Amino acid sequence: MKYLSFSTVVLVLLAAGCSQDSSQSSSSESTVVMDSAPPATVDSYDSHAHASEGPHHGTLIELGNEKYHAELVHDEQSVTIYMLDSSAAKANPVEATEVTINLVHNGKPAQFKLPAAPDANDPAGKSSRFTLQDAKLVEELEHGHAAAKLNILIDGKSYRGEIHHDLEGHDHAH
Repeated sequence: MKYLSFSTVVLVLLAAGCSQDSSQSSSSESTVVMDSAPPATVDSYDSHAHASEGPHHGTLIELGNEKYHAELVHDEQSVTIYMLDSSAAKANPVEATEVTINLVHNGKPAQFKLPAAPDANDPAGKSSRFTLQDAKLVEELEHGHAAAKLNILIDGKSYRGEIHHDLEGHDHAH
């Protein structure tokens, strides 16, 4: 009888573990499964627990399967990229001397290099901010069909992220 009880418990736990429906009643089996570390990790990754915009109210760019994030902020004349941590909440100074934005507009490739402009709190030799005064880049990023990508070298490894820049209804004088 103990073997049967143990088997029944295992089956119940397996069935509860396979179900990811958050509308389940809160039985003790589902509470144990939902509070365990692996589902929480998966849930936070799937739901993108970080903010939908960066700390400077800019557009987030995922880098390295969310190992890093960059935030794009601009006004009418300049573009700034802020390097952020995996949570997209804190500055993450890196040794890169520039970041590159590559885009294709009307079938023509264009490349813009944003030099490091270290923030006052960045350690010597590192920067969490990269900026470029270029109205043409701002104009290109405002086109929904610009297909822009950010490239940066961090600790000897190249990272690339797509820039999804939706400007409708946003105040851009940051």
